[in-house]
Amino acid sequence: MHTKPRPSYLLSVRLQPIKREQESLFKSLMAKYHYLGASPKISETLWYVATYSDQWVALLTFSAAALKCAARDRWIGWEYRHRFDRLKLLANNTRFLILPGWNLPNLGSRILSLCAKRISFDWQQHFGHPLLLLETFVDPRRYTGTVYRASNWTELGLTKGFKRVGQGYSAKPSSPKLIFVLPLQANARKLLSCAILNAAYQKGEPKMTMNAKQMESLPDYFKTVTDPRRTHGRRHRISTVLSIAAAATLCGMKGYKAIYGWANKLGQKARQRFRCRKENGKYVIPSQFVIRDVLVRADPVELDLAMQRFNEDQGLEDTCLAFDGKTMKNAIDENARQTHIASVVGHESKTTHTQKK
Repeated sequence: MHTKPRPSYLLSVRLQPIKREQESLFKSLMAKYHYLGASPKISETLWYVATYSDQWVALLTFSAAALKCAARDRWIGWEYRHRFDRLKLLANNTRFLILPGWNLPNLGSRILSLCAKRISFDWQQHFGHPLLLLETFVDPRRYTGTVYRASNWTELGLTKGFKRVGQGYSAKPSSPKLIFVLPLQANARKLLSCAILNAAYQKGEPKMTMNAKQMESLPDYFKTVTDPRRTHGRRHRISTVLSIAAAATLCGMKGYKAIYGWANKLGQKARQRFRCRKENGKYVIPSQFVIRDVLVRADPVELDLAMQRFNEDQGLEDTCLAFDGKTMKNAIDENARQTHIASVVGHESKTTHTQKK
């Protein structure tokens, strides 16, 4: 910076998403000056640059919110089903770097204010849905979060200190972080925790998520299904194969490849809950071929009865149900009438409790 700006310079600070031709410079500056280095662009991520008189003064990155954060989830007031279904409405400020020579009073809070005003619109333009809440995690060994407090972010306390490693979380806590959140509109908490998500914030088809208790119980519902395979050469119980396929389908997977891909990402704890076979000290999942073979050959009536029993038990968690019907194109019965399918879906569990023709 060649000349010291006047106090009114904050009004001239501008914020805009990084252009493709600017990404290389952005990453090099972040890698050089931020103590965590540059962060990769994974999934839904936006990079911003703040400028003053065409000079870069600060860099920010926003990406997907933390999968789990007990203090944040309690503050919002949602359950695990809400969290997985609505996590896309949150974004995490993963990096905030004020470049050397620009550590001036109120600059940080001014930049965060500009972010709050435009990020939901930018997210809508880039990813097809808006945002309701921002979050960030601050290492108290280095900073106290002053800039976030000055920008009206709410401190929620400390994380438990666990971090993601591989397909799970670290066994022991390391360094707890301060948690800050910023609602992007006054009713953000209400919208995020309500029983039925407002249509303006829905994206794609509703998906169910499986908790540990459901994973452990699901194989029991398929014990009575007849195994169509020969006894010789079986490596996986039919109850395990079918429970994994059912869980993947309930979580939104379609097709054998998608079901296998979902199963392949399961951690050891989840595989144990599905009662997977243990080999060389590790639980292994059925192959894509085995999943397809079992699903193609299993008795559909027995499968339907098993899932009905599961849905009846899980349906106790739903406080309200939705009735939906569709007319199947080119599906004509023996009386030359079109086929109609009616479904009853639980609002909380997102489970199809019954589907009749």
